[in-house]
Amino acid sequence: MATDISFAAVARSALSLRWSITGRLVRHYFFSTSLLLLASTVYLYYGLHRSLAEQGHALLASKVKVLRVLLGGHEENPAVLRSEIEHEAGEESVLKYFLRVLDGDGRVLVETPGMSQALPPAVFPPPGLRGDPMEPAERTLTSGHEYLLGAALAGVGDDPASRRVLHVALDVSPNEDVLAGYRNNLLAAFIGGSLVAALIGALVARAGLRPLARITHATQQTTASRLNARISQTLWPTELTELARSFDGMLDRLEGSFRRLDQCTGDMAHALRNPINNLRGEAEVVLQRARTPQEYQQTLASSLEEYDRLARMIDGLLFIARADEAHTALEVRPFDVRAEIEAVREFYDALATEKGVQVTSAGEARLEADSMLVRRAISNLLANALKHTPAGGAITIAARSFVDGAVEITVTDTGGGIPAEHVDRVFERFFQVDKTRDQTVKGAGLGLAIVRSIMHLHGGTAELASTPRQGTRVKLRFPPRPTSSIHTANR
Repeated sequence: MATDISFAAVARSALSLRWSITGRLVRHYFFSTSLLLLASTVYLYYGLHRSLAEQGHALLASKVKVLRVLLGGHEENPAVLRSEIEHEAGEESVLKYFLRVLDGDGRVLVETPGMSQALPPAVFPPPGLRGDPMEPAERTLTSGHEYLLGAALAGVGDDPASRRVLHVALDVSPNEDVLAGYRNNLLAAFIGGSLVAALIGALVARAGLRPLARITHATQQTTASRLNARISQTLWPTELTELARSFDGMLDRLEGSFRRLDQCTGDMAHALRNPINNLRGEAEVVLQRARTPQEYQQTLASSLEEYDRLARMIDGLLFIARADEAHTALEVRPFDVRAEIEAVREFYDALATEKGVQVTSAGEARLEADSMLVRRAISNLLANALKHTPAGGAITIAARSFVDGAVEITVTDTGGGIPAEHVDRVFERFFQVDKTRDQTVKGAGLGLAIVRSIMHLHGGTAELASTPRQGTRVKLRFPPRPTSSIHTANR
């Protein structure tokens, strides 16, 4: 039971996460059109109802006016009055109305034939005062007919005893039939219009989203082996143009990443091949015949150098991988940059003296960063400069602080420099300007890549400028303060 409940919950969750833009647009079209049609039908229905009621009131008011005119003055005109009440009102017409005149005592003087049976005087409302507007009342009698009834006062002279009461009635039952038919027509129009709106909405939504289907099809054609296709060259709607550009930008980044990955794989194989071949060659030579203990010791010592080289390479790759994924925590603290520079310079002082290269330091600055990583970056730059600076050359490590709090560290050498076409690639892992240097200079091409990763962790930048046969300058610029991109682990 628990499994069934869990499966049902997962299914409901999955269904709730899946939704269709077309379906949503169709629902919006349907509901918006339905609301508009409903408002229109209600307005039209009550408009017709009000119009029929106003016509009935106007008809009764006009008949009362005619009867008052006929009863006005000081003498009656029975013939005209009877003609108006008994003959004209009694004729068959679309609007069936009744007229009656009563004296002051409530006796019927004249009325439309058959009015007493259908509408006795008791069903009429009492008349208002002379001159007041008549307020008809709508009533349904036991016969099932619905009438609009009104009563008013009139007179034939100045004597109050000559007062007359007028009864007017209009059969409004046909109006109900008209309203019922109109109501049915409006309901049919409402239902049909809503369904047609849903159908048209579906067609419009599908037509409007057809470019999205095309762009989806284009993206589906993109694979790891087909990253060179671009979709922004097609004329897309305005809403999809930015999406196409963003997709092409993603393809550019992916293509560059794959290209660098392929190159990195090749460079890594080349870098690992040399120490492994050296280890294998030495082992094969040693195993060809029996050796003295001293020869075995020399072979092991040489192998240790290759092992150290492999270990440094692996450590460098792991560091770069962690830095790229932001898994390296920084221990940020303020420190004296010049002191770190001096520590690195003293460490390489013996090697610099052996090569005949002068290493100097300059400048003062305080920096808030991971001092160990900063020292490693300076050390990599100095080691790289020493490798490629000939005897008699000079290397300068300088620190500089700015008003906004930024700090800049530069390492300048007087080596052979780097060709302009290679300057943009020197920070790539395993990249080496001259592959033949591997035989004389022990290195795998990870030093500058590690420097760039260290600067990325600190939110800073690393820039290199070089002039062939004159020298190279590497500039490390740290931001004014730790930014959100700096991953810290203060302890």
